[in-house]
Amino acid sequence: LDKTKRQGASFLGILDIAGFEIFEVNSFEQLCINYTNEKLQQLFNHTMFIMEQEEYQREGIEWSFIDFGLDLQPCIELIERPNNPPGILALLDEECWFPKATDVSFVEKVFQEQGNHIKFQKPKQLKDKTIFTLVHYAGKVDYDATAWLTKNMDPLNDNVTALLNQSSDKFVADLWKDVDRIVGLDQMAKMTESSLPSASKTKKGMFRTVGQLYKEQLTKLMTTLRNTSPNFVRCIIPNHKKQAGKLDAHLVLEQLRCNGVLEGIRICRQGFPNRIVFQEFRQRYEILTAGAIPKGFMDGKQSCMLMMRALELDTNLYRIGQSKVFFRTGVLAHLEEERDLKITDIIISFQAQARGYLARKAFAKRQQQLTAMKVIQRNCAAYLKLRNWQWWRLFTKVKPLLQVTRQEEEMQLKDEELQRVNEKFFRTEIELKEIQMKHVQLVEEKTLLQEQLQAETELYAEAEEMRIRLQAKKQELEEVLHEMEARLEEEEDRGQLLQAEKKKTLQQMQDLEEQLEEEEAARQKLQLEKVTAEAKIKKLEDDVLVMDDQHNKLTKEKKVLEERVNDLTTNLAEEEEKAKNLTKLKNKHESMISELEVRLKKKKK
Repeated sequence: LDKTKRQGASFLGILDIAGFEIFEVNSFEQLCINYTNEKLQQLFNHTMFIMEQEEYQREGIEWSFIDFGLDLQPCIELIERPNNPPGILALLDEECWFPKATDVSFVEKVFQEQGNHIKFQKPKQLKDKTIFTLVHYAGKVDYDATAWLTKNMDPLNDNVTALLNQSSDKFVADLWKDVDRIVGLDQMAKMTESSLPSASKTKKGMFRTVGQLYKEQLTKLMTTLRNTSPNFVRCIIPNHKKQAGKLDAHLVLEQLRCNGVLEGIRICRQGFPNRIVFQEFRQRYEILTAGAIPKGFMDGKQSCMLMMRALELDTNLYRIGQSKVFFRTGVLAHLEEERDLKITDIIISFQAQARGYLARKAFAKRQQQLTAMKVIQRNCAAYLKLRNWQWWRLFTKVKPLLQVTRQEEEMQLKDEELQRVNEKFFRTEIELKEIQMKHVQLVEEKTLLQEQLQAETELYAEAEEMRIRLQAKKQELEEVLHEMEARLEEEEDRGQLLQAEKKKTLQQMQDLEEQLEEEEAARQKLQLEKVTAEAKIKKLEDDVLVMDDQHNKLTKEKKVLEERVNDLTTNLAEEEEKAKNLTKLKNKHESMISELEVRLKKKKK
């Protein structure tokens, strides 16, 4: 999404990244993705739980500060640490600079440097010398380092990159706008051949590996995310068959574990995730503590403490802050259930009272109707008795004549009254129009004030958010300032030491120059001796060559004689073996002859 019109004030960005990956064969790409997920999970823990603990501190809650982001720091350092000991990316970059380095030598160096790390393990069944194991937050992953050196170097052809950078397609040209920062092996060779001492040129021509670029881009991304207010959305696949209404429990749990949701729930349960302000808590749950709070005004915190005592909640399940009550997981749900039961009882009691009141009112109405019926019956009976009486008939005929004399006076009075009513009506109508006009004006003013109030509220919210950010930035800058001041003092001390060493070095240089002059004279003398010695050495070398030839001849003769001795020894052993066999046969034949002679003598007898 594009930026808003307010420069630098706010923007909305969306980061979409692959989740944690564990395949049968995990290569350099999986290491980068899992490294990114480790950093994002650390940001998630810091954002969710560090801010949570900061609110605990603002509210004055007893809480031991825990940095949950440190749980992931060992694995992150194992991957990105530059030295002492170097991490996997640093070792990979180091191996890329050696011409005879291989993937096996890289893995051997990783075993040598990180073999004792708590997040590094050797596979139980070592099928290949290029396999090692890392313990991520989502589980153990066996990485195969085959072709990692090639992937990390990833040299780009300069002509191709320059051509893509100058493409007429704006999108392609924008993709390769940073090509000056990404150079290949050719530029590294040119840099080596050139002897320019400029530091800037050396930095521009330095070969940068894929691991270095990835680490820098990830660092910039994390800096941007830390300066914003991020929200996290976890996407879960219910099944691999893309069927509606089917949930693979093992698959979902594995994703929740890899996404860090289960870890987040574990951490969340250690704190007080549910909170509610004092006024709302008293207004909503005072029904459960009838009579616990006295009538009249009372401080919100004190009233909440009285309510907690009346509710008899375990003190380990809640904390009372300066403006809110904090609860562990499940406590508010339990209070809501108790409140629903209480309201249900009250409504049932109210319904019973209302039905009783309506029944009593209907009964009283029936009683009045019965009394009225009796009165009507009594009056009808009296009229039936009077209607045939002569005096009653005379009264009914004379009564209308008595009113004729007063009709004119009544008409005059009615006319005067009608005139007064008309005048009052006209005045009332005029006042009504004025009131309606004032009402319309007041409604418009009310609408305008509401709009102004809404705008002021939004401005206040933005200002409050900006204040919090500036406060955090101020604290961070103060820490940096203190650190820089300490470093400045150290540098000043070092400067004084270096100044003293400089004077000492200048004195030593003068002494060395004097020694150099003396040694120059000695060198010339040694040069003459060197020429004489070289002549002697040449003569000795000639003698050595002659002796080498003689030695080679003697060696060859010795070798031939040794071969003959070996042959004779072999023949001698064979002849001795034959002699032994013949002796055995001779003895056997002699014994057989003796037996035959004995048997022959026996037969003769």
